[in-house]
Amino acid sequence: MILIHPPIAKPSEPPAGIAKLIGALNRHTITCRVVDANFEGIMSLLKAPQELQDTWTKRAIHHLTGNLASLSNKQTYTNLDRYKRAVADVNRVLDMSARALGIRLSLANYQDHKLSPVRSIDLIRASEKPEDNPFYTYFKKRLSELMNVNKPSFVGFSLNYLSQAVCTFAMIGYLKKICPDVKIILGGGLVTSWMRRPDWNDLFSGLVDEWIAGPGEGQLLSILGKTPSVTHVTPDYEELSMNTYLSPGFVLPYSGSSGCYWNNCSFCPEKAEGNPYRPTPSGQVISDLHTLVQRKKPSLIHMLDNAMSPALLSTLVDRPPGVPWYGFARISRQLTDPDFCNALKRSGCVMMKLGLESGNQEVLDDLQKGINLEEASVTLRNLKKAGIATYVYLLFGTPAETLDTARETLRFTVLHREEIGFLNCAIFNLPAYGPDVEKLHTEDFYEGDLSLYRHFLHPRGWDRNLVRQFLDREFKRHPAVASIIRRDPPFFSSNHAPFFALSSMD
Repeated sequence: MILIHPPIAKPSEPPAGIAKLIGALNRHTITCRVVDANFEGIMSLLKAPQELQDTWTKRAIHHLTGNLASLSNKQTYTNLDRYKRAVADVNRVLDMSARALGIRLSLANYQDHKLSPVRSIDLIRASEKPEDNPFYTYFKKRLSELMNVNKPSFVGFSLNYLSQAVCTFAMIGYLKKICPDVKIILGGGLVTSWMRRPDWNDLFSGLVDEWIAGPGEGQLLSILGKTPSVTHVTPDYEELSMNTYLSPGFVLPYSGSSGCYWNNCSFCPEKAEGNPYRPTPSGQVISDLHTLVQRKKPSLIHMLDNAMSPALLSTLVDRPPGVPWYGFARISRQLTDPDFCNALKRSGCVMMKLGLESGNQEVLDDLQKGINLEEASVTLRNLKKAGIATYVYLLFGTPAETLDTARETLRFTVLHREEIGFLNCAIFNLPAYGPDVEKLHTEDFYEGDLSLYRHFLHPRGWDRNLVRQFLDREFKRHPAVASIIRRDPPFFSSNHAPFFALSSMD
């Protein structure tokens, strides 16, 4: 079997989902090859000859080798301006490699003006004409070699993001042309969202043979004719770690759970899709991390949980993994204890991602976030004093928000400007389905039968255009907010932010 991680996703660390599948297949003695076609494909385009060469592009090509090396050097992360120049130049080379095809590429996204990832007919078209894909030269050679040498019966793709969809179907189409009998298995986060739609039906007959929703280890083994013999396997990064990802040292991504332990927020896709919370026992998580740290010697651990549980955080304090780590946690009473935050720091925590969403208590209560703003203030202060950076997520345009309450979020942000390390400001997207959606007047958001979102008539008149104007003209222009936003690493955002936090501690 061959497992493939398709373009485009941030090339800063290996794909964790595929590593878990490899661990399960190896445990059941199934021969498997893994290909990070995202990393390999991006590198192939960066090194390909460029037809369009303006002054910037020529300079970026000239400095490409040095810039790629600098993104793998921790010293680069001590100078934000130098880092931004390196990333911008690398991204310029990648972007210009596909401009002649009318496609915009970046280190984090794929935009095709002809093909939409939310229209099934466009994904079928991508499969019918794979030669139109900018990665075609790469995957034609790579897939042909793999099929000739390994002769697999199954090829699996892990499709997690919209930015991967067009390339995934182009690669599937090519495989079906050269090896029509190979069985294609499709899973991943985006596939799970498609399959959990109430109106889901298989629109890709003849292209995809098997679909997997949710955690895929057991389902994949069943497809391959095996009965899972254990409930837990340690991820395997052996083959993936040979790639020189664009980070200083090997970043180990690890998920201690699927789903969310809170699972109560309004408009939450996890809740709408019915994804259950499935935690790995905290002791097993620590055992896995110790094993993987010993094997791979990572420079950083990226905890991928939707929200790290209080039990897991406590276990990390009691049994530190031995290298720096960061992850997403809910603002809770646990983090209002300064001694616990200091203990988190000693365990190796360098950054905590926090979903604050709003600086207005009524908005938070309406969204059922379970967040108390007083506790949020204490948490931010405690983490700052402990030396742990914070990456705070704000969400604007929710049904309960107004201009006045959005301005309260601005005031909260300004008040805590010294405690907030990084900011992510997003505009609310209404999920396409779920009990909360039924209360609103909705219409099409994207023109596409695979769209995951709906446009809605805001009950308080706070529509997307007004939200965008507020963000651009008022929120982001406030000097205190602007200085935080300027710190955000372009394209890589929270994936590279911990390295800046680490550099400030050296």
